[in-house]
Amino acid sequence: MNILTEKFNTPYHSAPFDGIKNEDYLPAFKELIQKSEAEIDAIVNNPDAPTFENVIEALAYSGEQLDVVSNIFFNLNSAETSDEIQQIAQEVSPILTEYSSKISQNEALFNKIKKVYDEKEKYNLNEEQEMLLNETYKGFVRSGALLNEEDKEKLKKISMDLSLKSLQFGQNVLASTNAYFKHITHKEDLAGIPEAIIDQYAEEAKERNLDGWVVTLQYPSYIPFMTYAENRELRKELALANGKKSFDGGEFDNQNLIKELLNLKQQKAELLGYKNYADFVLEERMAKSPVKVLDFLNELLTKAKPYAEKEIEELKSLAKADGIDEMQGYDHAYYAEKLRKAKFDLNDEELKPYFPLNQVQDAVFGLAGKLFGLTFEERNDIPKYHEEVKVYEVKEAFDSAQAGSYKALLYVDYFPRKGKRAGAWMTSYKNQYKQNGENSRPHISIVCNFSKPTKDTPSLLTFQEVTTLFHEFGHALHGIMADTQYPTLSGTSVKWDFVELPSQFLENFCYEPEFLKTFAKHYKTGEVLPDEKIEKIEQSKNFMEGYQTLRQLGFGLLDMNYHTKVGELENESVKEFEDKYTKATSLYPSNSETAMSPSFSHIFQGGYSAGYYSYKWAEVLDADAFQYFKENGIFNPEIAARYKVLLSSGGTKDPMELYKNFRGSEPKVESLLKRAFG
Repeated sequence: MNILTEKFNTPYHSAPFDGIKNEDYLPAFKELIQKSEAEIDAIVNNPDAPTFENVIEALAYSGEQLDVVSNIFFNLNSAETSDEIQQIAQEVSPILTEYSSKISQNEALFNKIKKVYDEKEKYNLNEEQEMLLNETYKGFVRSGALLNEEDKEKLKKISMDLSLKSLQFGQNVLASTNAYFKHITHKEDLAGIPEAIIDQYAEEAKERNLDGWVVTLQYPSYIPFMTYAENRELRKELALANGKKSFDGGEFDNQNLIKELLNLKQQKAELLGYKNYADFVLEERMAKSPVKVLDFLNELLTKAKPYAEKEIEELKSLAKADGIDEMQGYDHAYYAEKLRKAKFDLNDEELKPYFPLNQVQDAVFGLAGKLFGLTFEERNDIPKYHEEVKVYEVKEAFDSAQAGSYKALLYVDYFPRKGKRAGAWMTSYKNQYKQNGENSRPHISIVCNFSKPTKDTPSLLTFQEVTTLFHEFGHALHGIMADTQYPTLSGTSVKWDFVELPSQFLENFCYEPEFLKTFAKHYKTGEVLPDEKIEKIEQSKNFMEGYQTLRQLGFGLLDMNYHTKVGELENESVKEFEDKYTKATSLYPSNSETAMSPSFSHIFQGGYSAGYYSYKWAEVLDADAFQYFKENGIFNPEIAARYKVLLSSGGTKDPMELYKNFRGSEPKVESLLKRAFG
């Protein structure tokens, strides 16, 4: 019997990681697809007249075990992959895509859905049921249900190709990242780099059976080098290596894949009756259209660029004093750190001892307790996929109406490994939903890439890593707090340009002195972070905000142009296209040897195609939401209770309606500008 195909015999039916073998996956997917198809057949062949319950609800609850196994497998492909897992992913992805296409293009099923949709007035549906019906109907139409048979086949093939090629894109980026390392044998080449970071480089060298020090392109290794290394030539070498990821014409090059992916998306959009892929995507977002997105991005660009240019002039004057007449992109982090030090006498290495990972985690858990009445208790009896992973049972606090009741499982996986992709993300193994009188609770995971503890020190976070943990925990809360009827509307199953609100909102607390003092304590002495340093953190909050804003706007504009002007790539290279559409936001000279698009995983592998703008869009939401707390007290219980409703509602309401119910008005862009530039 395959361990993956039955309900798991583990606490809370959690993923049985300790019992899964790689060879279990492919047979499990095939068996669970068959089971799920049988559930669909039962809906289609039901002799009773189509109703909301026997069609729409039945479909919403179908394929649960397949979803769980997919979540387990694809999270492992990101967090703990191997050549074997990647090979299975290549085999599984087309099978899953074919399964999805088979459902979305099942004419008999769609006819039943359409009948319920056309007669919805007679069902007396509540708001969530109506949302489910509308989303189900639209989902089928957007998946080609109204197409003729020939076009359905075309769409099916496009979807399969997209699935495989986006997977290949991500694998190429990971392989390209892992393929490079810089072996340093002279300690003077590490001048300027703090000892704690040098120790990490020594550990990396030791793991590779090398003397000296090793720097990699993994962010906890790469970013400190670019920030502190005095050796400009080595900074340049590392930056070139990073900028060449999947852009060097070699085995892992992604340039042709980008064109293929974009052409496939354009074909898909046209087949479904849209002008381009951005029109197709944005129909289902808060922003609604590419024009509105471009207006939004360009309005911010106009307002932010003067601030960004002023910031770069300050850096250039510092570089000039070192004899550098033309600053390059690889000088930015180094001189930004110098300027930060000069302005605020504050650097990451000074702050890190006050932010040991365990204290930061305790703080974010405590904040969830204070705002939403949650407690977190480590469980050692729940299987894990790696020894570094920890699992927590989330419960309602003992002063709430459901005192001590089980709320969710939270997995945390904090440190970089060879088989883990870069960055940080939240995912879910199992969605929340209600069925047959039971509220089935979610299993949520946070994955990060923080500096590992050494034999002498715990994992110490940079302040940026502190905000990263709060960011991902904000996403996790969206999943943990979920309280909806249907799994497809639960937790983070919301419009893409709304999904970053909870994550970015929570970051704001990291800058509040009242809160910071509760956990920013020196790991050796217990000394609370001094007031003058807290003040400098506050002051430095908007340090290089203009530059960071332009960087994000550049990504957003590039993404939007890729998905509205793909035809231009017939006569242009990826590099030429990238330079053209990031020119207005570029503050340093372009280097012909580097490009960021071939490793832009968010839009070519993740779910941010024609959606990268949503980070800035959500910043407007989060700035406006936190302003509400600031005006009334950052731990205000009434406002926290209203915000809890927003989180727990998932995708059951239109996001603007949800926001207005919480805030009392639509979000204002001025809230962001005020926070960013005063």
